[in-house]
Amino acid sequence: MNEEIKTKLKSFLEPKYVVAVLLILAVTAVAVVSILRDRIVNIKQNQVSITGQGKVSYQPDVATVTLGVQIDKAPTADAALQQLNEKISRATAALEGLGIKKEEIQTQTYTLNPQYDYTDGGSKVAGYSANERLAIKVSDIVNNPEIVSQVVAQAGSAQANQVQGIEFTVSNINDLKQQARILAIGDAKSKSKGLANAAGIKLGKVVNWYDNVLQSPDAAVSSDARGFGGAEMSSVKATPPQVPAGTQDIIVEVGLTYEVK
Repeated sequence: MNEEIKTKLKSFLEPKYVVAVLLILAVTAVAVVSILRDRIVNIKQNQVSITGQGKVSYQPDVATVTLGVQIDKAPTADAALQQLNEKISRATAALEGLGIKKEEIQTQTYTLNPQYDYTDGGSKVAGYSANERLAIKVSDIVNNPEIVSQVVAQAGSAQANQVQGIEFTVSNINDLKQQARILAIGDAKSKSKGLANAAGIKLGKVVNWYDNVLQSPDAAVSSDARGFGGAEMSSVKATPPQVPAGTQDIIVEVGLTYEVK
């Protein structure tokens, strides 16, 4: 080893250089440990979550009645459509006579199809079928609870021969959800005091929360009345159907996350 290399090595091993190198290594180690800690350690420790529920009962005030007219084996497509249009016109006129506005009567489907008779040798057109389905919005059923059954009865007497279903909902759904949400927060806060005392801890401020709608009229309650044929619908005029709306619930769950002191 020549003298120049020995001199540089000796200078490098002087205490001031050794201390500098050790400081650099120490800082690097702290930085690495800090990075690993941020990735591994759960920054949400010393927190606890409490769940509460709020329930609000309501009486539906809106109903949607889905009914229709079915024409089978008309001799021609034009005849099927003509019969369908005549019966739908009579049905809508009857509904308007009950105070249902035109804008509350909406066509959902309108179809025209050939019907076939099948034999061993093949098939042939036996006639034409036509169908139109209407959705009728009926409001203020709280103050007029008989209006839904009257809609079904009048439509039946006007030769609507299908009732696909009746759905009940409520017009102020967002207000009711908010009421249930506030009740759920109160329930969670009430539970948190007892649970904290039982666990021997003190809770700090709320740092996070969530809410989840467990039950709501968004998934409308349906009173199914499928399969009413022409004869059955004709008898509805004498004996209107009973379709009580009942009482429904909105249920909201809220979770509060507290700091633990």
